[in-house]
Amino acid sequence: MLVDMAIDTTTHPSASTDVPLGTPRLSTRDKLVLFVLCAAQFMVALDFSVLNVALPVLGDDLGMSRSALQWAVTAFALPSGGFLLLFGRIGDLYGRRRLFLTGLAVFGAASLLATLAWDPASFLAGRALQGLGAAAIVPTGMSLLTTTFPEGPARDRALGISGTLLSLGFTVGMVAGGVLTDTLGWRSTMALLTLFALVVLPLAPGLLPESRTPQRPRLDVPGAVTVTTGLLSLIYALSTAADHGFGRTDVISTLIAGLLLLTAFTAIESRSAAPLVSLPMLRRRTVAWGNLGGLVTFSMMSTVVFVLTLYLQEVLHLSAFETGLVFGVQGVLSAVAGTFAAKVVGRFGARRTLVGSLTGQGALVAALFLLNAHTWSVWLATAAVSLASMCHLGAIISYGITVTSGVPDEEQGLATGLVTSTQQVGITVGIPLLGVLATTSDDLLAGARTVFALDAVVVLAAAVLVGLGLRSRTVEPQPLGTR
Repeated sequence: MLVDMAIDTTTHPSASTDVPLGTPRLSTRDKLVLFVLCAAQFMVALDFSVLNVALPVLGDDLGMSRSALQWAVTAFALPSGGFLLLFGRIGDLYGRRRLFLTGLAVFGAASLLATLAWDPASFLAGRALQGLGAAAIVPTGMSLLTTTFPEGPARDRALGISGTLLSLGFTVGMVAGGVLTDTLGWRSTMALLTLFALVVLPLAPGLLPESRTPQRPRLDVPGAVTVTTGLLSLIYALSTAADHGFGRTDVISTLIAGLLLLTAFTAIESRSAAPLVSLPMLRRRTVAWGNLGGLVTFSMMSTVVFVLTLYLQEVLHLSAFETGLVFGVQGVLSAVAGTFAAKVVGRFGARRTLVGSLTGQGALVAALFLLNAHTWSVWLATAAVSLASMCHLGAIISYGITVTSGVPDEEQGLATGLVTSTQQVGITVGIPLLGVLATTSDDLLAGARTVFALDAVVVLAAAVLVGLGLRSRTVEPQPLGTR
């Protein structure tokens, strides 16, 4: 069982997730490297949400039906989630910097294509290429970060800043999407992403070091084919189910195919001489339980944001702009949390921070069960979701630290590929599994309250499981200042 899996700290003594950390100081070059890597991650996070509020206007302009609009999201989600593990491993073997730069170039060109799109096909092609570029940027960018900054305070601070911008990018995208669409039109949302790529791409080559595994490159082709097609099938099924439910034939068939392919992938990896995913790595308690925490925090928080958006606009009758302000407060407090998240990890350790953050997120989401149809509920909604997002940010940062701790540099692309795959699957899976309870309910308020209650139970249960799974068999080191 996963609970009994030991953490190998023989080679990497810092693999413990509760080692006390100090306050790091970054050089000017380190700050520039961090700026480039975080700007790229922020750009991708922005892309997840900036287009959402523009979809109705976009559909009218390009002649896309309401049912076809889901492909504006799915066309990005399929390659961005399906190719993460493959591209993470290719970066490990053949050069992370090279693949990162290629991903930036593809993303920038694809954003320009989407900006200039003249029909649905050209727009969806741009979105698909954006997703492909993102699949190269995210795991290589994360692995460049974890190999550039040594394990300990410097890496934790870098991951803290990266996690903050990841959370902030999603929120800023929701607000900026509405403002840009109302003032400059939907094309400006895609033009913003093009601008980001044009700023980051010229800076990256002179700052980022090349890194790859020292061994002779070998790629596990059967494993790459099965995991990529499996993830593509699974993400398609979940994305389509979010709009049409699980009753459609294509949803059921691709869901089954995805699960079978991922099962076959596990069997292939157990026999491969050069596996795409190291099964011993998956058996690390830090990797297994850390990723569980990440999956839950992402899936459940994305569900809260989705359902709360419906509640604010359809129950409290807030405008899109007023709804954006609510999530703007959430984004500001998330950014504030990011400024001291690394210090919290340094004081209490990654495990305690992850468990505490999940507990806080679950408790604050539970408070949303008290929402009703009265206008004062907007204050409860704003306070609860904003504070829950601060805890959510703590969970994002601490689970990233937990999963990548003690992993050799030559496997950092794989470890960060698992982290980012967890993020993508988490964002994709939450809404169709729980959000549908609100969207299909005759009483949206009652459906939303049911979702918030179940969401809270899932997060709190995960906090208990992760705490038990990551519990050290030895006495944990005391945090700084307790001796």
